[in-house]
Amino acid sequence: MPRSLPKTDVVIVGMGAAGGVAALPLTSAGLKVIGLEAGGWLSPRDFAPDELRNGTRNWPQALQKAAAEAPTVRATPTDKAVQGGHPMMNAVGGTSMHYWAQSWRLNPWDFEVVSATNARYGSNRLPADSTVEDWPINYQDLEPYYDKVEFTVGISGQAGNVRGSTNPQGNIFEGERQRDYPMQPLRSSPFTDLMGNAATDLNWHPFQGPAAITTEVYDGRPPCQYHGFCNKGGCHVQAKSSTAFSTIPKAVDTSNLEVVTFARVTEIKTNAAGRVTGVEYIKGNETLFQPADVVLVASYAYENVRLLLLSKSDAFPNGLANNSDQVGKHYMSHHQGAPVAALFPQDLHNWYGLPAQGVAVDDWADDNFDHSDLDFIGGANLWVHTDRKPISAAKMGTFGEAPAWGSDWKAFVMRNADRSNTSYVQKTTLPYHDNYLDLDPEVKDSIGLPVTRITARYRDNELRIAAFSQDKMEQWYRAAGATHIVRYGLGNAMGASTHAYGGTRMGDNAETNVTDRWGFCHEAPNLGILGASVMGTSGSRNPTLTVQALAWRTAEHLVVNWNSRIA
Repeated sequence: MPRSLPKTDVVIVGMGAAGGVAALPLTSAGLKVIGLEAGGWLSPRDFAPDELRNGTRNWPQALQKAAAEAPTVRATPTDKAVQGGHPMMNAVGGTSMHYWAQSWRLNPWDFEVVSATNARYGSNRLPADSTVEDWPINYQDLEPYYDKVEFTVGISGQAGNVRGSTNPQGNIFEGERQRDYPMQPLRSSPFTDLMGNAATDLNWHPFQGPAAITTEVYDGRPPCQYHGFCNKGGCHVQAKSSTAFSTIPKAVDTSNLEVVTFARVTEIKTNAAGRVTGVEYIKGNETLFQPADVVLVASYAYENVRLLLLSKSDAFPNGLANNSDQVGKHYMSHHQGAPVAALFPQDLHNWYGLPAQGVAVDDWADDNFDHSDLDFIGGANLWVHTDRKPISAAKMGTFGEAPAWGSDWKAFVMRNADRSNTSYVQKTTLPYHDNYLDLDPEVKDSIGLPVTRITARYRDNELRIAAFSQDKMEQWYRAAGATHIVRYGLGNAMGASTHAYGGTRMGDNAETNVTDRWGFCHEAPNLGILGASVMGTSGSRNPTLTVQALAWRTAEHLVVNWNSRIA
């Protein structure tokens, strides 16, 4: 029998990028919050700039709970699901500790894909089997929360559209914003300057991308040192604006937040009326029940869905908030496959740095270009960046100029170690009927609970975007002087991703969505969902800033509507 703890106002499951933001407006308003985190606190001493440990050996993710509950993956419902990797991290701050820190807003088009596409191209342009809907909110609804997060967490960048005034040094395609970023963008490098100049020569519109990384002393934290290791590594000077170093400490300082570490949540409990009453979790050898007036689930898209499906009761026999059979539906992950690699005749001076230190082109993203004569909708954000290290350089391809082993390979790598680059191209992905998440009937985690099963593949629309974006990426590299190009496959199966969307989609229609426009479940109004699982479209850029803006908006709504939410 679980030991019952004193009741709290709000319990947040997961103190990462989303839960770590939501805690601040809640506690600042005086609500008592318990944050349950499956990992522990990490300190700057844990963040050694060690490529072998962080990248090759995957520290610390390989040692954590998430590694033992990686989702299984299959392309279609008739395929056998196989074990995949897990991109999430268990720690206070979650994946905001080891992510690249790219911090993009969505384009206004991403919120209204259906209506905007129908208006511009006609109703027959959307794929027939897609389940895409317009969001119940638009960009203007979310813009104030983007702004709050950028200034509270600490985002560097160059605005391209401040109150209708465009700046060609920023992204001229972005939605209108209230004000510029709080800090100037990360500095460029010789390579990003080369690529930026080439894009300008093509009459494209390059710009330095936004990042959750300080470029000056900000909120008591020092600026970026440009030593690198942001990919799968934390920042030892705390220049990366993880929630562990930005919003969570502020929430703790209110004396209204208690963070419980190494707490493994196994079930959300409900009463006979179907209202959420709290969560059950394991800490050490003990099972505990944390009662709360409101539960906010912020554990990552795969784990959000899994926890709801595991939380069965008389009121919800198919899983919590799933009487309409929508939990797990409308799943997407970014089509990050189909990269393009290039070899240049000269050194690029691209050693170290960080993956958020790059130059972007959005001319071919979203609906920023005319699709009238094309056979797809959506597009891709083209991105090239610094961040070269010895082990990754040694793994470079040989572009058909040398074998993959032996003395000739060694000579090629030594001569060309700083002469290649592989692009990072993020493409629109739509939701489809047969792309979904559920519980694997065979594979269990270390305590005997089924893991998430991903059933998903990229469709013609996404594959055509991939081919189109490869054309544009090759054109960009050639303009910068590349002599050899390798275009990788377009991708098919949709595996576990750091950019996972859907599964608890937000929408006004309770028959096709799990949460309402505020992120609270239609079927359980005191249960809120935080994270990209509520997002209805992927856009063509990283989800973190949108996830955090939505989390702030949900938390602020809860504060203002507290009495009605707990009634």
